[in-house]
Amino acid sequence: MIAYLKGKMIQKSPDQIILDIGGVGYQAWIPLSTYLKVGEVQDTVELFIYTQLSDNSLSLYGFSTEEEKEIFKKLISISGIGPKIALNILSGIQTSDLEKAIKQSDVTRISLIPGIGKKTAMRIAMELQEKLDKKEKIIHSPGFQEKENLISSLMNMGFKRKEVVKIVDHTLQTLSPEAGFEKLLRESLKRLSKV
Repeated sequence: MIAYLKGKMIQKSPDQIILDIGGVGYQAWIPLSTYLKVGEVQDTVELFIYTQLSDNSLSLYGFSTEEEKEIFKKLISISGIGPKIALNILSGIQTSDLEKAIKQSDVTRISLIPGIGKKTAMRIAMELQEKLDKKEKIIHSPGFQEKENLISSLMNMGFKRKEVVKIVDHTLQTLSPEAGFEKLLRESLKRLSKV
């Protein structure tokens, strides 16, 4: 799964960009917010990627921030909201404003986004409110960022999330987050080799 891309932007339009990475062109669908941040053609661009694999296609969705990617993933988890609608939502409202509207159940503000009716706005507010509350509790718990970084790094090495999460939890209990990323990663790899 592709989670991140960095390369020279060779084409740019409000809904997609193409990055040249080692002579291969990667096309990523983007929200307007990312389009406004990526700079000009020929610039080096970094994107956080969500990869969607279906029976007959592989689509990449790119975001200028990890926060944007996370809210996109939450949006597409709602029944009836696919990637195109989620991009449309992120193009019509800033991530921070969307999160604020969700927390305040501001259905009127959400339904001002082009293409989003009252019913969809209500579903977004109701279903994401709980997820955002949970996210805040988790983010403020000690060691959250280290845990996520370790899981992501190990998954990029080819390990599956299921096997990695337990190992990372055990490593953090043994060493504590203050041990530093490299030490934690080495210890996690050692434990994975014994599994």
